[in-house]
Amino acid sequence: MFSRRSFASLSVAAVAALPLARALAALPAASPTGARFPLTLTEAQWRARLSPAAFEVLRHEDTERPYTSPLLAEHRRGTFACAGCALPLFSSTTKFESGTGWPSFYAPLPRAVGTRADGSLNMERTEVHCQRCGGHLGHVFDDGPRPTGLRYCMNGVAMTFAAATA
Repeated sequence: MFSRRSFASLSVAAVAALPLARALAALPAASPTGARFPLTLTEAQWRARLSPAAFEVLRHEDTERPYTSPLLAEHRRGTFACAGCALPLFSSTTKFESGTGWPSFYAPLPRAVGTRADGSLNMERTEVHCQRCGGHLGHVFDDGPRPTGLRYCMNGVAMTFAAATA
């Protein structure tokens, strides 16, 4: 049971900790992978920059529901970029219909993505993230078409599309 004196001490400690909490909130947020990347923003800055769905996928490794992304049906020539930092990630020439419900590619653009082991969901997968901002994009599997045999299964909400102009 708390006495008035111990309750007052706790209140003073809580008030004293407020500046530290504010300072920690203003620090750049680590990527979902825990690494640091060239573009680092605070959580508040990411929230202001992204839609709620894109924020959950890119910053908290969520997954959009299958067959919900408009990018799934995108067949024009162009480039798919990170919705968080606009880094070009995939060329439309590497996009293919995987039947999974997510935009799929057999190869990323050079130096566009990074990977790491992902043991969530009690299975071993390879997570794919943006090389610039560390945003979670999806996963890569070894059941894709030639020439790589890879399937980069990406969350459409984590990307934007820019059609080729010529």
